[in-house]
Parts: sequence; structure tokens; C-alpha cells
Amino acid sequence: MNTSLERKGQMMKPYERLLEHNIKPSMQRIAIMQYLMEHPIHPSADDIYTALSPSMPTLSKTTVYNTLKLFSEQGAAQMLTIDEKNTNFDADTSIHSHFLCKRCGHIYDLQCPEAVKRVESLEMDGHQVSEVHYYYKGICKNCLRKDKEIRID
Repeated sequence: MNTSLERKGQMMKPYERLLEHNIKPSMQRIAIMQYLMEHPIHPSADDIYTALSPSMPTLSKTTVYNTLKLFSEQGAAQMLTIDEKNTNFDADTSIHSHFLCKRCGHIYDLQCPEAVKRVESLEMDGHQVSEVHYYYKGICKNCLRKDKEIRID
């Protein structure tokens, strides 16, 4: 059973995260951050709008896009451009890489080796690195498993 105290507790985590990143919390920003944190599926702005708009009739696509851009600029979320057609978002801002399955379109989180993690904040050829994006593309293990099952039958 959800009490109002439990609901407030659930809202505190996204609320505190926004404050941590110097973002003024609003109901829409909190809802978008909560969605990102509860759905680690690397959603697009359209995915988030579609999920939230039924319960937030005043939410617009423009608000979702602008909010996600703000989250990205303030370091509260990562903007992923792994797919040429879509921009996706990740609430996990730790250093990790992403794998895009070219068949099913699912984006997976992958752990980075320690050596890769040390690249960030290095100076490279006189340039100071502040961000590193590692994207891998191929066929995911689930699609490969399905292929194998089809061949056996």
C-alpha cells in the first residue's frame, strides 16, 4: 500500500538529484527525472512524453525535450547519440559504455575497463578531456540466441 509518506519518499530521490545538479525542481522536472531513474532502458524524449503525458495533461513534448537537454547540460543525465535516428537518455552518469543491437534496437549498459575510466580528465595532446563516450554496435546475445533457436528447429 502506498501511503503519502512513501510517495513523498519516492519523490525525494529525483528531487534531491535535481538540487545536486543545480536544477530548480518543478513537478514536470521531478516526474521526468523519476522516469529516467526508474526506467534504465535509455528512453528517448518521445518515450518519456508518451509514458508521462496521460497522467500529466499539461506536459508538452517541448517541455520534455528542453528538460532532458537541461539535465544533460547540468550532468544529471547522459545524452546518448549511439543511434543516428534517435537521441536517448541515461540517468546513470557513471563512466560506462553502451552497446546498440542493430537488430532489435535495444541499448545495453556495459562496464568499462579501469584503463578506459582513467582517460576522462586527462590532458591529451594539449586538450583537456571532460567527456568520453564509448559506443559499440552489433547483434545482442538475445537476438543471437533467437537465431540459434530458429536454426535448431
